[in-house]
Amino acid sequence: MPEWGEFWRLMAFALAVPVIMMAGVWLLARILNNAGIVDIFWSYGFIPVAFVCAALGSGDATRSFILVLMVTVWAARLGTYLLIRVAKHHPEEDGRYAALRKQFPNHTWAMFFGFFEAQGILIALLSVPFVLVFINGAPGLGFFEYAGVALWLAGIVGEALADAQLNGFRKNPANKGKTCRVGLWNYSRHPNYFCEWLIWLGYFVYALGSAGGWIAFFTPLLMYVFLTRITGIKATEEHALRSRGEDYRQYQKTTNAFFPWFPRGSA
Repeated sequence: MPEWGEFWRLMAFALAVPVIMMAGVWLLARILNNAGIVDIFWSYGFIPVAFVCAALGSGDATRSFILVLMVTVWAARLGTYLLIRVAKHHPEEDGRYAALRKQFPNHTWAMFFGFFEAQGILIALLSVPFVLVFINGAPGLGFFEYAGVALWLAGIVGEALADAQLNGFRKNPANKGKTCRVGLWNYSRHPNYFCEWLIWLGYFVYALGSAGGWIAFFTPLLMYVFLTRITGIKATEEHALRSRGEDYRQYQKTTNAFFPWFPRGSA
């Protein structure tokens, strides 16, 4: 089992860093009047958590370095992609947050403060596999570390490919108002979310090489729930149905929502 004293000490930092950061992000969002920036900093927020906890932990340097590199590459790529998207549409706000404003017309920014801080807490919860690795002082890498890196790599490449395919589709004026069915989008309505989940599955598998790694089993499950039931597919599809109507309904009939598979007949 892990050294619980060190585990909880690092978890305290894993909570404090994003919670403080999100308070500042909330202030910036209020100044810009755009709550959509929370997505950017939710991604970037894992970088300082990983660096701080790795620096304070007693884990093996090689194992910790590889994980910090994985987290940094993922967070920087996703955060920068979201930064470009949000900046492109600013001051127009992401449809999900515009819908939240309508649901909470009174005390809107108080609601957003709670939402932003919840994102900080979520960063801490999802950092459990990282902390378990950062306190593992055993030298050398094993099967789980290599398997975790392989899953992470598949996810990061797939997510970047899905984003590129979607951007290429949207750049064509002839596709305005249409649903992307190009490449990975022909096999899943949300291949970017599926690949995001693969990345988190990779983090969990990587942590299985450390004592108590199984404790982090909830992280890919939690990410799956968020991606499919809360902030991901649910909100995205509601917006897609409002904007693309029947075309998207046909897409729903033929294509899996999350796990990639061959398209079905629309009849």
